[in-house]
Amino acid sequence: MEQQIHERIVNTMKIETLLAQAGSRWEERTGAVSMPIYQTATFRHPGLGKSTGYDYSRTVNPTRQALEETMATLDNGSKAFAFSSGMAAIDCVLRLFKHGDKIAITEDPYGGTIRLLEKGYAHFGIKSVCIDTSDTDTVKQTMATGVKAIFIESPTNPLLKIADIRAIAAFGRDHGVLTIVDNTFCTPLLQKPLDLGADIVVYSASKYLSGHNDVVAGIIVVKSPEFAEQIGFFQNAAGAVLGPLDSWLVLRGLKTLPLRLSRQQENAMLIASWLKDQLRVRRVYYPGLENGPMHHLFGRQFRGFGAVISFEVDNAALIPEILERVKIFLYAESLGGLESLITFPAVQTHADIPVGTRERLGINDRLLRLSIGVEHVDDLIDDLAQALGGMAGKQGLK
Repeated sequence: MEQQIHERIVNTMKIETLLAQAGSRWEERTGAVSMPIYQTATFRHPGLGKSTGYDYSRTVNPTRQALEETMATLDNGSKAFAFSSGMAAIDCVLRLFKHGDKIAITEDPYGGTIRLLEKGYAHFGIKSVCIDTSDTDTVKQTMATGVKAIFIESPTNPLLKIADIRAIAAFGRDHGVLTIVDNTFCTPLLQKPLDLGADIVVYSASKYLSGHNDVVAGIIVVKSPEFAEQIGFFQNAAGAVLGPLDSWLVLRGLKTLPLRLSRQQENAMLIASWLKDQLRVRRVYYPGLENGPMHHLFGRQFRGFGAVISFEVDNAALIPEILERVKIFLYAESLGGLESLITFPAVQTHADIPVGTRERLGINDRLLRLSIGVEHVDDLIDDLAQALGGMAGKQGLK
């Protein structure tokens, strides 16, 4: 009865409350408010044929289990799994497929995802085709050609294109096609793909979920017990699990996710609006701008616009100068941390994509990506202004 009451309370909690108390009520023996780090490889058995439920940490570890239970609750999934990196999580999902299967994937995803498919799983006879997943008609046409799954990034990296996950997932169910969504940029706080009909959601937990640029981790959340069983088998068999300390770091980061993301989004909207008025900026990619092509989807699918901005300058020669001049933005890969970062996708995150493909997609030698942090927005805008050469904007500087 007490367990039923607890579950009913959990099911009615706002996500901010669930996050703030993530793992805090897990340790019943001591009442520890902070989930303990069970830094152990193995567990003592009470006796022959008896187990505490924990035998070996590759299979299950209490700290990782607390993180996995939290993520399953947040995403309304049947079960979640924590991995040693986002790519390890994606690798585990791809193990669901076999020789001859074809997977459709967003055409401008993280470069590592393409690398794994085209230079890894292609050798095992698993084919991939890149399509514009922001074009629902194109996705439906592709699904009808016999693909086994559609792998969506939404928003995409780095052009921030949006997919209509609900429409795609519904069509996929009718045609026996799995819908897999990389929800790294949004987190469960802004978008819940499983609620929109997706079958599997993956995260690079190194980004917003942990939020402090101090851990590398990946998460898979599945909707059905069937996929939970399959993913659980591969997680244990291959063993690319998240360690106890790293699990604790992600769990700790989740507690402040609403606070961080709220400030980051507020900053991002102001910076995107400022950037679009600058003389040296040719184009700004940010879903929150009202002239964005998929802006209308946000009211139905999202709870916010995220904190990643990409922008294109008018001359490629400006790029080295901007990267040299920034003082507050850190020239580094990754995103989602407290610190604001600036990235040059063509030579960093998307270097493995052929030049011709990058140019066609718009990931050119004039494009920069910003991960907006929690610093004061005035300092961030001032830093970008001086990095762009101190040029007055179309409407003047702030």
